[in-house]
Amino acid sequence: MKLREFEGRAATVGGVGRDPVNAPMIRHWCEAMGDAHPGYRGPDAVAPPTMLQAWTMGGLAGHAGRPGRSDTNDELFALLDGAGCTSVVATDCEQEYLRPLRLGDEITFDSMIESVSERKTTKLGTGYFITTRMDVRAGGELAGTHRFRILKYAPARRNPQGDEGPAGVSAAKGAGRSADTASTADAATAASTAAPPAPIGTGAAPPRPGSSRPRPVVNRDNAGFWEGVGHRRLLIQRCTGCGTLRFPWLPGCNTCGGPEWDTVEASGAGTVYSYVVMHHPSFPAFDPPYAVGLIELAEGVRMVSNVVGVPHDRVRVGMPVRLEFRQYDEELLLPVFRAGAGREGGGTAGGPATSPATPGAVGVPSGGGS
Repeated sequence: MKLREFEGRAATVGGVGRDPVNAPMIRHWCEAMGDAHPGYRGPDAVAPPTMLQAWTMGGLAGHAGRPGRSDTNDELFALLDGAGCTSVVATDCEQEYLRPLRLGDEITFDSMIESVSERKTTKLGTGYFITTRMDVRAGGELAGTHRFRILKYAPARRNPQGDEGPAGVSAAKGAGRSADTASTADAATAASTAAPPAPIGTGAAPPRPGSSRPRPVVNRDNAGFWEGVGHRRLLIQRCTGCGTLRFPWLPGCNTCGGPEWDTVEASGAGTVYSYVVMHHPSFPAFDPPYAVGLIELAEGVRMVSNVVGVPHDRVRVGMPVRLEFRQYDEELLLPVFRAGAGREGGGTAGGPATSPATPGAVGVPSGGGS
C-alpha cells in the first residue's frame, strides 16, 4: 500500500479520556510548568489550554485496547519500519482552542492521519513527515484541535569529520531558528550522509542504528548555555531589568518581558524536585533502568538531568545532589547531578567529572536553553 493511501484514515473514532477534567491534574501540570495563573485554581477553575492533549493520553497503560482505536498507526509504522525508517522524532505540534475546558468536562476525541510527506532528507536521516490531527470535544462540543507532526526516518551515518559546535558539542546548522523550525525547514535542503531508505514495499532490512549518545541541538537561543557547559560552568540567565533568574534559556524575560540579560553561574547545589525511572524504550546509547531528575537548583530554577551516584531505585524527592560534568565520549560533555556528594564534587564512574567553579556573574554574548 502506498503511504499516501493512509491520508484521511481514522486512527481513533470516539475515543474517551481516562478522566474528566479535574483539579489534581491541573495542579500537577501548573506546578511542573511553574504556572501560577489564578484562573487555574478554585471551584471555577479552567484547565490551561496547553493541556488539551493531556486529557486524551493513555498513561502508562498506553492506548492498546482503548475504545475506538484502529490499527492505522500500527500499519503505517510497520510499513515504514520495513523500509528502513526505524527511528522517530517529534518535530512540532499545533493547537487551536475553541472553548475552555472546565472541571468535570468529559473528554472524547477523534484522530486521523492528516498527511504523509514525500521522502525528505534531513540532518537526522531520510524519511517521511507524518501529521496526525486530533479533534477534542467536551460534552460533545468541539473544544480544540491538536496537530502532531513526527519524522519517521532511517538514521544518517555519522561523519567523524563533520562540523562541531563550541566546546566540542555538535552544532546544528541553521542556528538562529528554534529546534522545531530548524528540523522542518532543513528537511528539504540539508545534506545527509545516510543511504536513503528503501522504497516502500521492497522489504529491505533496516540499517543498524548507531550507539552514540544523542547530541543536543545548539542554536542562537541556547549557544551560550552550551558554551558554558564546554567550560564546565552551568550558566543561568538573569534579566537585567527585574533580576529574575530563568532556565531553560529564553530570548526574553517571562516576568517583565525585558529582552536584556546577563548570566549567573550556578553554585552546583540542588535537590531532586521530581524524578522518573526510565525502563522502556531501550536505546543503544543508554543502559536502563536509569533515573532522570527534575533538579531544583539552589538558585531557585529547575532543570532536567540524570541523577548518578546511587542506584535508580534509591533516588528520592528532596534528595540533595551536586552538579558534575560527565564526559560521555570525545565530543560530548553534559551536566549531571550526583546524589550524596556533599558540598564538594568528585569523580564519576565511567568518565572524569568535575565540580563547577566558584559562582559569579559572567557575560555571555548569546542566549540559550538546555
